[in-house]
Amino acid sequence: MKQLFALLIALMAFLPLQAQIRGNNIVVTVEPDHQDWKYNVGETAKFVVEVRRSGTLIEGVSIDYSAGPEMYQNEKKSLTLKDGSLKLQGKMSSPGFYRVDVTAHVDGKDYKGACAAAFSPEQLQPSTIMPGDFEAFWQQAIADARKTDLDPTKRLLPERCTKDVNVYEVSFNNARWGSRTYGILCIPVKEGKYPALLRVPGAGVRPYGGDIYTASQGAVTLEIGIHGVPVTMEQKIYTNLNEGALNGYWEFGMDNRDKSYYKHVIVGCIRALDYIEQYTPWNGKECGVTGSSQGGFLSLVTAGLDKRITCYAPVHAALCDHTASLKGVACGWPHYFYWNKGKGMEKQIECSRYYDGVNFARLINGQQKGWFSFGYCDDVVPPTTAWATYNIVKGPKEISPYQMTWHFWYQEQWDEWEQWLLTQLGINK
Repeated sequence: MKQLFALLIALMAFLPLQAQIRGNNIVVTVEPDHQDWKYNVGETAKFVVEVRRSGTLIEGVSIDYSAGPEMYQNEKKSLTLKDGSLKLQGKMSSPGFYRVDVTAHVDGKDYKGACAAAFSPEQLQPSTIMPGDFEAFWQQAIADARKTDLDPTKRLLPERCTKDVNVYEVSFNNARWGSRTYGILCIPVKEGKYPALLRVPGAGVRPYGGDIYTASQGAVTLEIGIHGVPVTMEQKIYTNLNEGALNGYWEFGMDNRDKSYYKHVIVGCIRALDYIEQYTPWNGKECGVTGSSQGGFLSLVTAGLDKRITCYAPVHAALCDHTASLKGVACGWPHYFYWNKGKGMEKQIECSRYYDGVNFARLINGQQKGWFSFGYCDDVVPPTTAWATYNIVKGPKEISPYQMTWHFWYQEQWDEWEQWLLTQLGINK
């Protein structure tokens, strides 16, 4: 026994030790005096800034800070904090978010912290105008696409399959013959009819793994790409596309509603539902759509245009309220008119209204259930646009902000999102 114990100790000495890197020892916090980060218009929000090393305040630390309405902060200062802390305050005379950004300079490195206080966010309203032919334009685009057969392909991916789920790479025609949408389809092994979930992607160019977990709980899941290329190639190909031919694709054709890159993307989401209906064991009842960032926008799009969707969950939805910046209010990614204030961009402004998540959200009806989540510190998708989009939706909806998040998720947020979807799909009652 002693010899066995000695042998185990000896073997452990040769095992590689891998330590995980988590977070920073130096942390910048900006804390509001309301736990929910919410205030009424006219109230004063008070903030405490602290810069700590190993949990203790750093004396004599230099910082830069900016404060004011998000994306339009008008107070900017540089100073040295004698005891590592600073008190600030701010207020707003109209609904919106008052944001404080702090950058601390320690040992030649920068460390950032932020806080965005919500002032009467339930009163926020979007600026974008819905064109009179908005719905007709999109229904015609869908009808035109459906003149082309889906012509689906389906390839089993044995290395991804589990004992409970079969995984396939699929493709089908999009807006025209030869313009294809690719995705990862996951189907429970057990015979039967199932609820369905469409997962739509965030911005960028990448491969996809498919939603095997939700499928294992008892659902058909389809995760799609939007760029018309297979979604199982090596990463290098996607990197080259992202840095080359598809770099800045979100701006392609934005001076013409018929030539916008997002036209085939949006049509592809509806064709994905056609594929689910015709070629998978969907039960014909529960059908959800979800995604984050660009995928949040596409979730609003799909729910607005297609009433087969019974539940939708947009997370920090991008591409909402493009024209807000023309009024000096925070606008959604990709901030089309923020830098030049829309000068000389009349065609782009008009086109943007056909590709604004707000206008798709206006089409969502009372039979579709929605779950919205986002972060107050997000500097990619401003919470001003997220709240305004939520406010415009009619019908059953829930909102679950995670104030401290930037353009990322917390684990608790992810878990809540997944559980909500399972419940709406009738899996987790």
